[in-house]
Amino acid sequence: MIHLRDMKIGEYADFIAYFIPDYAEEISANYDEDIGAARARAEREVKADLPLGVDTPGQALLCMVRDGDESDAPVGYLWCKPEAAGKTVFISEFYVLPGHRGKGYAKSALIALEDMFAETGHREARLRVAADNEKAQRLYLAAGYRATGINMRKAFGG
Repeated sequence: MIHLRDMKIGEYADFIAYFIPDYAEEISANYDEDIGAARARAEREVKADLPLGVDTPGQALLCMVRDGDESDAPVGYLWCKPEAAGKTVFISEFYVLPGHRGKGYAKSALIALEDMFAETGHREARLRVAADNEKAQRLYLAAGYRATGINMRKAFGG
């Protein structure tokens, strides 16, 4: 149903165009930062994590593509970091474009990710999901992921 392929240089701009504002909103909501400061933080973090964009060593920027789709157009994005000498792949971002949601692509992409990295000796995927993202939590639980902890935060003083 879905296969994963490397993100092309020209697709990176589309990925960043959605990711920075989306990530900034998450930062703002979860860390009490105004949206302007949250956006600046998101931009700094992405620049630090992906200094060479799609060519950043140790990072995998992937596009979800429908099997048999001659246009090769992405229906979503997956950003992950496979450990070089380890068995773990950490999923940093997993996003199905709005017009393609509800079609089973997310579950299919997770299976494709497992297959891709099992071939390179990796044995598990890890991720962090926002506490208020119940839809994503249900997807991951249905795909066999399990909770391994809970991040907590309390602001105080000023």
